[in-house]
Amino acid sequence: VNKNFYHTLNKNFLIHKNQICIEEISGRQWSYQKINDLAGRFSSFLNSLGILKGSKVMVQLEKSVFSIALYLGCLKSGIIYIPLNTAYTSNEISYFINNTKPDLLVLSPDKYTEHDILLSNLKELKSISMGNSSEDNLIKQIIDQDNNLDIVDLEEDDIASIIFTSGTTGRSKGAIISHKNLSSNAISLNKIWGFTYKDVLLHALPVYHVHGLFVAMHCAFLSGCKIFFFEKFSPSKIVDYLKFSTVMMGVPTFYSRLLSSDQFDKEVCKNMRVFISGSAPLSDKVFLEFYERTKHRILERYGMSETGMITSNPLKGERIEGTVGYSLPDVKIRENRESGIIEVKGPNVFKGYWGMEEKTKDEFTEDGFFITGDIGKIDDDGRLTLFGRSSDMIISGGYNIYPKEIELVIDEIEGIKESAVIGCPQSDLGEAVVAILVSDKGIKTIPDDRISEMLLKFLANYKCPRKYIWIEDLPRNAMGKVQKKSLRNEYKNIFGVNNE
Repeated sequence: VNKNFYHTLNKNFLIHKNQICIEEISGRQWSYQKINDLAGRFSSFLNSLGILKGSKVMVQLEKSVFSIALYLGCLKSGIIYIPLNTAYTSNEISYFINNTKPDLLVLSPDKYTEHDILLSNLKELKSISMGNSSEDNLIKQIIDQDNNLDIVDLEEDDIASIIFTSGTTGRSKGAIISHKNLSSNAISLNKIWGFTYKDVLLHALPVYHVHGLFVAMHCAFLSGCKIFFFEKFSPSKIVDYLKFSTVMMGVPTFYSRLLSSDQFDKEVCKNMRVFISGSAPLSDKVFLEFYERTKHRILERYGMSETGMITSNPLKGERIEGTVGYSLPDVKIRENRESGIIEVKGPNVFKGYWGMEEKTKDEFTEDGFFITGDIGKIDDDGRLTLFGRSSDMIISGGYNIYPKEIELVIDEIEGIKESAVIGCPQSDLGEAVVAILVSDKGIKTIPDDRISEMLLKFLANYKCPRKYIWIEDLPRNAMGKVQKKSLRNEYKNIFGVNNE
């Protein structure tokens, strides 16, 4: 049997061929038949350039129906798809190119111009510019290609994609994702989240990342449901479309922004079946406020570039704020007794990092579990709660301190919108606890000693911050993860210890 993931998708595309697959915000609609045809034309186009099974295509494109069709065309032809964040600069792109040696680079027109110096130094690399409308010259050329109906025969371990991690702990690494990784995860999620062809998925996520490209698109493709396809998140537009949607997937920032819109209320959500959140931790504050406003409990799940989704709160059953639920079918999770780090094994776990054999070995245990680097606790009935990255752990005066525990208490204080707790070098303690705070009034509203007084009611003395810094906004990456590395960098000399 052909283990190409496109083989599975194609069956569904044929069953639902007359249904709407994608509805753009312009009103333009694409049936499953049209999307399937477009994927075939992209496949023909790539083959005509000599890009065949096992070739690598790296893309930095705006979100559009055509960037999705390019991805599908790659899957269909057994070509390895490497999507890049649209924010990456020439300097970063050059690192990714050196790391993976792609056979073709596909760039949006503005990126093609932006990277011109880099491209002129890489004469042997084929690169093309592709816009995001049917008026674009390249798109016109692709639409005129024959529809390639062949689905290349693959084994389940053949590579489908290389996804660069967000690099919160150093240089980005390319996670090698197989066709089995994609199909096992998609089939599980589609089932546990109860997707059917009657659903309408509101999609405002970027598509260069696991969440937007694999989790969201695959659930829709496997169920034959319709997708409202937003190029980017805009609360006012989202509110208009929510009334006609049944499922939304988002990062926590989406949900906190919806809560700050006056138009967002219970009435808007009356057709909604479930709101799903991931990519960054959802604060208890947002979870509870969202429930008060809409009577919906956001379903939080947990995954990584390297593993796809690992756990999910139940669709039917109790969703508890601050927890990420139970492991998916066929996925095993365990807690490392010494480090508290969560380890995972299953058909969803990646093959390793591209060109980094040693690094890959270090990330797996002897019995084949992947070491996630996330610290967590699994309770007696198997429910997982996460406390943050092991790299964010603070060691102060010999004590291990988990920032998440302190942030949860700080975020409950009235007048504080959110916080990030980091460790900064301090001569006496090694590291001292520092809290970076964002006020919900835009100005510092509470004296530091008052905050300490409140925290001491809930936390041991050694966990209380030695310093408080108020800033306008926490630095985040495109997926809404707080960039603690850049905060640690910025405030590393705050106690006058120079570790240069």
